[in-house]
Order: sequence, then structure tokens, then C-alpha cells
Amino acid sequence: MSNELIGVLGIVALFALLLARIPVAFAIFAVGFVGVSILDSTSSALNLLASETFTVASNAELIVIPLFILMGNVATETGMSRRLYDAAYALIGSIRGGLASATVVGCAGFSALCGSSVASALTMGRVSLSEMDRYQYSAKLSTGAVAAGGTLGILIPPSTGFVIYAILTQQSIGRLFLAGVVPGILLSVLFVLLITVLATLRPALAPKGPSTNLEEKLRGLGGAIPILVVILVTIGGIYTGIFSPVEAAAVGAGLVILYGAVTRQLGWRALWRASQNAILTTATVMLILIAAHLLNPFLALSHIPRTFGEFLVGLNLGAYGTLIIILLCYLVLGCFLEGFAMLVLTMPIFFPVIMALGFDPIWFGVLVVLTLEMGLISPPVGVNVFIVKSVAPGVALKDIFLGVMPFWLVMILAVAVLVAVPDLVLFLPNTMMN
Repeated sequence: MSNELIGVLGIVALFALLLARIPVAFAIFAVGFVGVSILDSTSSALNLLASETFTVASNAELIVIPLFILMGNVATETGMSRRLYDAAYALIGSIRGGLASATVVGCAGFSALCGSSVASALTMGRVSLSEMDRYQYSAKLSTGAVAAGGTLGILIPPSTGFVIYAILTQQSIGRLFLAGVVPGILLSVLFVLLITVLATLRPALAPKGPSTNLEEKLRGLGGAIPILVVILVTIGGIYTGIFSPVEAAAVGAGLVILYGAVTRQLGWRALWRASQNAILTTATVMLILIAAHLLNPFLALSHIPRTFGEFLVGLNLGAYGTLIIILLCYLVLGCFLEGFAMLVLTMPIFFPVIMALGFDPIWFGVLVVLTLEMGLISPPVGVNVFIVKSVAPGVALKDIFLGVMPFWLVMILAVAVLVAVPDLVLFLPNTMMN
């Protein structure tokens, strides 16, 4: 049996384990360990398991993961997420579709604190769905806005997806964080425009919300000031070079905890809950990364990346034709696989092809993460859809999927814009580096 065939069987086995709902890290561990044992030796697999575990666990850059997650968890415990939504609500809630638009804006702002799509969808769903239901918004539009808005958590920095991509491809976390800012804003604006157009064409979908006077608007904005300060300090610090991403994560977490302590909105129990959740999420991500460093040698030994690269080049599709094929693969995989699993599985195969074609790896990373976002709302897996379903049990799953479809199409448009205009992605990181 050839090495290539063993590699293909290993990938098929990995798909089977993931579809059987085996935890991502354990599935990757099993395939990587068995694959290296077959293609090399069991002693090599054991040595890799020991050495790569230490290598990944001792990577100082990964400290950003627990710190940013802790920052988002503490922000939730102190009610900062609620005040962020209230600020958006006060500003634009009175226009047609304004509550759904405020939800998207709230998701975007909260994403800049937590870096998690699931956390953004869950938090904003709890905050906003009852309000939209009270004003008789269409269930499809309201749940679709929450599920789609939540996907911004993996694109707007700090993004766990960018951290994993950076580790797998040896790219700069800081550059990736900055590269996600403009695309995140672009996608947020497109979502708001979509909601406005839908509400204008079909007024029954989204009635007007309550009007607010100037005093109420200023009060809402005042409540969001602490959040805006934290975002500006962390992301602005990275942009200006004052902080590294790790330092920015520490400063951001410290500021949020300090705010909670000063305002007496963060007790010991709440801090303990936030810390526990951060530890659990970090442990999950670390296991996946360690497993990835065991899977990569197996794929290299099987020659799958080289063979696949030669196959794509042989199709003579040109650089952008090949890129489109790769992004289509992510769209299809997103219907069945969790985002982190896709990164681990595909980066050893696709990334060498992208580099050989001369594409910028930071730009490609943003395209990949944006495409992974689409998987979060694509049937049948659609993690964010199921999260919203847990918050709105009375809404049929079919209706939530129908509600996210217009947003899914807008995300296709966003990908096309970023492919056509790479400077939208590269302007900020290039400015920082220069």
C-alpha cells in the first residue's frame, strides 16, 4: 500500500470520527498517532507526541487565548455586553429593522472583547431576542441576525481562529489581528445594510422600535464608554506598537477586571466562573493544537500535501482559479466540520499551494477565517444556529436556517470584495510594520 493511499485512508478515517461526534482533538490525535506509526514507527509517534506537546505548550504567544477569553467572560459577568447593546439600541433602534441592526453592532463590539463566535451569539441572543420578539420582529430575521452577527467573533480581533491559523502557518498574530479589523467592519456594515433593505422591502419583518431622545442616546453611549476604552487600548496598542498581542491581552483582561472591581459588579464567584470557562476553552484549543502537530508529520510522510499541490497546478486554473477552488472546499467542509478541525486538517495541504502561487499569507488567512464563519451558519452543522436555537427554543430550526441565508449570501459578497481588493485586508498590518 502506497504512502499516498495510507494518507487518504487516514483523512477518510478522520472525517468518519468527526462525523461520529468524537471530540476534535481526540480524533486528530488518533489518526495522527496511528498514521505516523504505520508510515514510520511507533517509537517515532511516541517521540513526536512527547516533543510536540512540550513545544506547543511552551509557546508564549498562546497566552493570548486564555487572556482574551477571560476578558470576554468578565465583560459578560459585569454586564458590559448588555450596555453595549443598549448603546446601539439607543442610537439606531428606532429605525425600521433597528433592533436587528443594533444586535449586529452589539455582536461586533462584543467580538472585540471575547474573540469567540459562539460566545457572541449566545450573549447577544440572550440580550436582544426578547426585545425583538416584544416588538414583533419576524423570528427568521431576529434569529438570523443573532446567528450571523455572532460569526463576527471569529473575524474581528482578538480572534481565536487567527491565533490557531498563525500557529499552524508560522505567521504573526499581531498582523492577523490588524488584518481582521477592516473586513470585520465591512461585514458588519453589509449586515446592517441587508437588514435595512429587507425591512424596507418587507415592513412586516421588522417594525420600527421605540424612539429615543438625545438624553437617552447620550446615556446609552455613556454606558458603552468602558468597553470602547478597552477596545481602543488593546487594538490601538497593537497597531501603534506599544503592546505585543500577548501584552495587549494582559492589559485588556486587567482593565476589564479592574472595571468590574471598581464598580463592584464583579464578585469573587463571578470571577471564578469567568476563569473556569477561560481555562476550559483554552484546554480545548491547546489539545487541538497539540494534536495538529502530530497530524502534520503524518500528512507529510504520506506526501498528500505535495500530491494535492501538483494536482491543483496540473489543472491549469491559474492562481485565482486555484484560490477559488480552495475556498469552495472550505465552503463544502464547513457544512460538516467544526472550524478548528478544518484549519488543522487543511492548512498542511492548502497553505504550501497558496505560498507557491505567491499569495500573501495574511490575506489568505483572513479569507479562510471569513469562509470558516460561513460554516458556522451552514446546514447541517451550523454551530451558531444551534446556539441561537438554545436561546430561542420556540423557533423552528428550519426557520433559523432560512433566516441566516441572506446573511450567508452577503458573506459571499464580502469574500469577493476582499479577493478583488486585497488592500482592504493588508492596509493596517502593512502600516503597522512600516
